[in-house]
Order: sequence, then C-alpha cells, then structure tokens
Amino acid sequence: MSDSRREFIKKAVAGTVGLTVGDKILASTARSYRNISGANEVVRVAIIGCNGRGASMAGTFARQPDTDVVYICDVDNIAMQKGIKSVVEVAGKQPESFRDFRKILDDKNLDAVYIATPDHWHTPASIISLKAGKHVYVEKPLSHNPNEGEMLVLAAEKYKRIVQIGTQRRSWPTLTQGIEELKNGVIGKVYMAKTWYTNNRVSIGIGKEAPVPSNLDYNLWQGPAPRRPYKDNLIHYNWHWFWHWGTGEALNNGTHEIDVARWGLGLDYPLKVNSVGGRYQFKDDWETPDTQVITFEAPGSTIVWEGRSCNASYDDNRSRGVIFFGENGSLHTGDNSYTIYDNQNKLVKDVKSDIIITEGLNTSSPGEELDALHVHNFLENIRNNRKPFADALNGHKSTLWMQLGNISQRVGHTLNIDPSNGHIIGDDVAIKLWSREYERGWEPGV
Repeated sequence: MSDSRREFIKKAVAGTVGLTVGDKILASTARSYRNISGANEVVRVAIIGCNGRGASMAGTFARQPDTDVVYICDVDNIAMQKGIKSVVEVAGKQPESFRDFRKILDDKNLDAVYIATPDHWHTPASIISLKAGKHVYVEKPLSHNPNEGEMLVLAAEKYKRIVQIGTQRRSWPTLTQGIEELKNGVIGKVYMAKTWYTNNRVSIGIGKEAPVPSNLDYNLWQGPAPRRPYKDNLIHYNWHWFWHWGTGEALNNGTHEIDVARWGLGLDYPLKVNSVGGRYQFKDDWETPDTQVITFEAPGSTIVWEGRSCNASYDDNRSRGVIFFGENGSLHTGDNSYTIYDNQNKLVKDVKSDIIITEGLNTSSPGEELDALHVHNFLENIRNNRKPFADALNGHKSTLWMQLGNISQRVGHTLNIDPSNGHIIGDDVAIKLWSREYERGWEPGV
C-alpha cells in the first residue's frame, strides 16, 4: 500500500472513530469529537432523498466529526421523517426539512449535498446543486443515460466543485491493498475479470393507476422525466425496473463490480459490448432484465458481468464479487477482503477485514463503517480541495460501461465502441438511446 493511501486510511479511521482494531471501527459520536480543541472546519450538508439508502447515509454523515446535516429533503413526507430521525438519533438536533431541494440552495452557508434520489434525478439534481456552488456526493449510477454523464463531468469542471460518486469500494482499505497487489503483478499479467450480482427479488405485479398518496409530491418526484400516471407498484423501489426512471440491476448494483474491475485492469472504455438476458422469472410490469450477462471486450482483456435478480445462488461463495484472472493465478474479492490462488488453485494469500459487510441483499447499506470511510474522503476533499478517489469522470466511465450493456440489450446486438471516449460507433439505432426526452422546462444544461 502506498504511503499516501496508508495515511488517508489512518486519517479516515481516526476522524470517524474513537478506537480501532485492524479495520474494526468502534464509533464515537460526532458531538463528542466537536468538543476537542482544534477540530477541523465544519462542513454543512443537505441530504436529498431519504427513503432507504439516503436515510442510512444521513446518519453516517451526521456521525462524521465537524459535519452538520442541516437540511433533509424528500418529496415524500414519510421518507423525510426517516432522514430526520437518523440525524436526530446521532446529532441530537433536528435539521430543517423541505420537499423541494431547490429551496435550500440559496443558503450561502450550505457547503455540500448528498443525493440519493431515483436514477432519473441524479444528474439533474447534481448539476442544479453545482450551479448553486455546492459540492456533490451523488449515489451511483452517476446518470440515467450516457449524455447526462458527460454533462455532469463538464459541470464538475466548469463550476470547480468536488463531485464524488457512491462507488464506495474505492475507499475500502483492504480491497485497495488487493488492487495494489494486482497492479504490482501478484498474478502476473491480468487479462480477464468476472463480476456478478445475485438477489432473490419478488414479483412487482401489475400496477394499477391510483390516486397519488397525500404524503407524496408525485410531480416533483417525476421532475425531469416526461409525465406518466401514478401507479400503485412504482414507488419507492420498483422504479428501478422501468426504463423511464431506472436503469435495472446492471446500474443498480453492477456499477460497483464493474468499477472494481476497471480499477484493477486500468481500463477507461471498452471496444465491444454485448448483452443477453431478459425478464424470465415473473410476468409482471418489470421491464429491465432480471437475468443478464454483459460481456466487454477491451484492449488486451475481457470483462463479464452476470446479474441474477431473482436467483440468489452464490458464485465463489458470495452473492456478489469480482475475480481477476492472470497468467499466474487469480485474485478473488467481493467485499473488503481478497484471496489469491495460483494456477493450480493453491491458496497463496487470504487477507480478511474485521469490518462486517452484509451481503448484497441489503438495499440501504452493505457496511456502514465502510460507508463512513467514503464519506470521510468526500469531506476531506472539500476541506483540502482534493480530487476524490471516485470523481465524476471515474463515475461516468463505470456507469457508461453498464449503460452500454443495457443499450446492447435493448437493441439486441453487439455495440462497437470508440475506446478514446466510450461513444457508440456507426449504429444509429443504439445512438438514439445515448440520451432521453425530458419533461418540457426540466431539461438539464451545463
């Protein structure tokens, strides 16, 4: 591990906890730390989107030293209360709350926003916040479509604010050690990565048009997406499986594994992308694949992602993971740990972490202690004007790989890709899916 990386981990753990043993974190409260003389500059944060992941992360942000969660924003009053509760339990004070996050952006004392909205809001909300001078931590996927991803990269550059993506594995210390061993040749030349995600999701049924619940501002929830009637099987989670708002399991979870694979192989963009699969398990409103295999050809290497949303059988004794294959063996990882085998399947090295990670079935947080390291990195980047491990460009690249897989799935054929920028070559049908239509007046723009 490099000295700079080791120093970051030391600072991250020291800033988040009172005592550590290996990677194990024993948390102290943010309020107790603030009483220490000489504490760092306080960063004021707003949480946007609080139903699941956002509520969990609201508490994680509130636990960080010298960090105040001052606003909670959600279009659903019930979800909003989840976020407020998470902050109150940690910080002992109640943040202000708003349905429309745009109302808080004129606050000059607000430093940063955390965005955990549905996918179709990720880029528009990020760009609106950047224009208002706020730093942005946005959950994966960075964007709903490739054009949005490129827009957000440009916006981060134009408005000169920190943009960090929720590909938190970039901040996991033991995994980082494994990636560095990989790059230093522990299994020789690496030429393939196999990645996967499995779950056991149930049917979403056939939705019926229904009155919008009084606790929900459905018009604001739709935001930049062209208007569609409210249905009773859409909100809060099932929007993931509709192309109009979501991006399927490939982006919902596969982005994490592809990001690790790209990181380990040192890849920017693929040369060819192909996807096969479909909605096989149930006959319902679910549009995206519940079973999908995406293959990527890149210079000198191949990556495969397998997604099984409705069959949780393990691969490599894990519900999700990445295996790197090289000329002298393989490196296996699925969490903040790694195992190395030689070409005769003999165990060479097994490096474990003390931090407990709940496997992929947890939709809110796979490991709050590891989330804290990524959040800490974001806050320190703001304080020191430092480039994140998971910046906008890296987030766009990893998101784009999976978006290209979904485009291949939807058009039914292999895509040829320009390896210099990730653009689709000579395929007018596929290129139509590079962007999307927006509700009039809601079009994002840098």
